[in-house]
Amino acid sequence: MSLESVTTSIDDAVSDFFEPVATNVGEVVFYTVPVGDTDLPLIVAWLVVAGLVFSTWFGLIQVRKFKLAIDVVRGKYDEDGSPGEVNHFQALTAAVSGTVGLGNIAGVAVAVSIGGPGATFWMILCGLLGMATKFVEVTLGVKYRQEHEDGTVSGGPMHYLPKGLAERFGSVGAKFGKVLAVLASIMILFFGLFGGNLFQTNQSYAQVTSSFGGEDGFMGSSAGAILFGLVVAALVGLVLLGGIRSIASVTSKLVPAMAGMYIVACLVVILSNVTAVPDAFQLIIQRAFDGQGVVGGVIGALIVGFQRAAFSNEAGLGSAPIAHSAVKTKHPASEGLVALLEPFIDTVVICTMTALTIIIADPDSWAEAREGNTDIGGVTITSDAFETVIPWFPDLLTVAVLLFAFSTILTWGYYGLKAWTYLFGKSQTSEIVFKAIWSLFVIAGSLLSLDTLISLADSALFTLAVFNIIGLYLLAPVVKRELNSFLDFVRRRKAGLPDAEAELQTEKSLD
Repeated sequence: MSLESVTTSIDDAVSDFFEPVATNVGEVVFYTVPVGDTDLPLIVAWLVVAGLVFSTWFGLIQVRKFKLAIDVVRGKYDEDGSPGEVNHFQALTAAVSGTVGLGNIAGVAVAVSIGGPGATFWMILCGLLGMATKFVEVTLGVKYRQEHEDGTVSGGPMHYLPKGLAERFGSVGAKFGKVLAVLASIMILFFGLFGGNLFQTNQSYAQVTSSFGGEDGFMGSSAGAILFGLVVAALVGLVLLGGIRSIASVTSKLVPAMAGMYIVACLVVILSNVTAVPDAFQLIIQRAFDGQGVVGGVIGALIVGFQRAAFSNEAGLGSAPIAHSAVKTKHPASEGLVALLEPFIDTVVICTMTALTIIIADPDSWAEAREGNTDIGGVTITSDAFETVIPWFPDLLTVAVLLFAFSTILTWGYYGLKAWTYLFGKSQTSEIVFKAIWSLFVIAGSLLSLDTLISLADSALFTLAVFNIIGLYLLAPVVKRELNSFLDFVRRRKAGLPDAEAELQTEKSLD
């Protein structure tokens, strides 16, 4: 029996077993209600409402404290001897590497195909609202992180939900938080293995195969698939062995480089058609409010834009606080401010650049997709848009897809490890077992598709948002206190007080 027949048999068996489960769970998690002539997934509304609530609660902090967030990333308010493993910039790039990926390349193309150019406007708005949600969850992640004897730290919803709720509501909160923490860990682990690992490997392998001879070439063979999987697994394993310091070291170089390369390519297309830019923005705004040519009209464009942004930047899902919790700081809100830059980079900048590139280039594949041709993939539309100005860019896009996928596998490997150790204990043996399983999934990703399990993993990840945001609402007063503490520290630092005295004055002001 050939390897192809074995993998096909496994794919079919897994799909047949899990497909009914994935369908039923998906119908619950992504339950829709009719709004106008279209349907609104309640989970998307849940995420957007959270962004609205926290933006109001914290007085549009994403606008008022944007410059301060930049200053914190630059290290202006660093303190010697702060607990943690990585600096603010490294924590930011590690988290961004988990969100910036194929969704920014393919997902945006799907959004402007289904929701029209107007979906871009709503995508930007959702990204801006998500900045406030990200601030809240990451502040809590750092506030309630666990510091281990070896100097490493663990954070995320599996820590701040039980600790924070116990602190605010006593034994009842502790029990409720513990249940939420276990469920959160299971969901993060499940999505990490299938969505953050297998799917990323599978899609990057497909792109490489397409660029090097297709299914008839060496990379399209079983030997090519195994070779690809082994190489990626080895690279991932080597980085994961170094922990978050190693991951952050790689992503702090990889993320800016790949994001910069992608943005430059977008600018080349946009500037080559610079006279079309005003019309493109006018079209985006006009279509955002008339929804012409979109199923569901303006509501349809709004829903698609919100959905793609929410799925892209992960604000409110509780995943990013795991990476941010490793930061070196004495002030949890300082990293919360850094984290609010994440949806801005992911959605407001990179997703918008992709949308503008497609709208301005207006490739034939985009027109076909808008007319209902569902066989055209998002990557194809984006690639065709670049090709109108940069004929050789599809080859470079292959490199970008590989880098995006690799960084996502690394970051979700770290997220998955933290969920694994919360469930099964932190020990050298436990961590080695997880890293071995993670590497095996990398290899499987080049051989299998398991689309049904990936759909189920998506459901698990967005179920996490329900539990996580409930906790964020209940713990928002804690975030307010932490923000006031850090802002007081900033004022005293600006006044020239030494760090030790500034800390003492801050503590007194809170008593």
